[in-house]
Amino acid sequence: MNMPYRILPTLEIPSSEVSFSFTRSGGKGGQNVNKVETKVELAFDVLNSPCLNATQRQTLLLKLASRLDSNGVLRVTSQKHRSQIQNRNDAIAKFIALLAEALAPEKKRTKTKPTKSSKEKRLTAKKQHSEKKSARRATFIS
Repeated sequence: MNMPYRILPTLEIPSSEVSFSFTRSGGKGGQNVNKVETKVELAFDVLNSPCLNATQRQTLLLKLASRLDSNGVLRVTSQKHRSQIQNRNDAIAKFIALLAEALAPEKKRTKTKPTKSSKEKRLTAKKQHSEKKSARRATFIS
């Protein structure tokens, strides 16, 4: 199970950099819930990871700031399933998706101009609105 986790085509994180801890999970599970430690917590040290370059590290620190603790460690938990193995796989999938989304390049916005007809529509609507307002004004004859 020492396979690296492929985040992007250019980035793989070795399994040795990811640590797991197990605790008792809440919720359904019957009598097992008080005996078996099925909740999985995955921890990855973003701040000190040698497989991340400086730009990737900075991007992760910015985009995942709310999910990192004070030491720069990313924690992902899973307690969806009753089995520890399923929760471990779920936590790994969440971890990979989270890093891939954070490291995906943002699309640049292409500027567009309003069309001629949309400009005309806006101006006619403005004109109608002002006419409606001016018609409400009382004209005083002296």
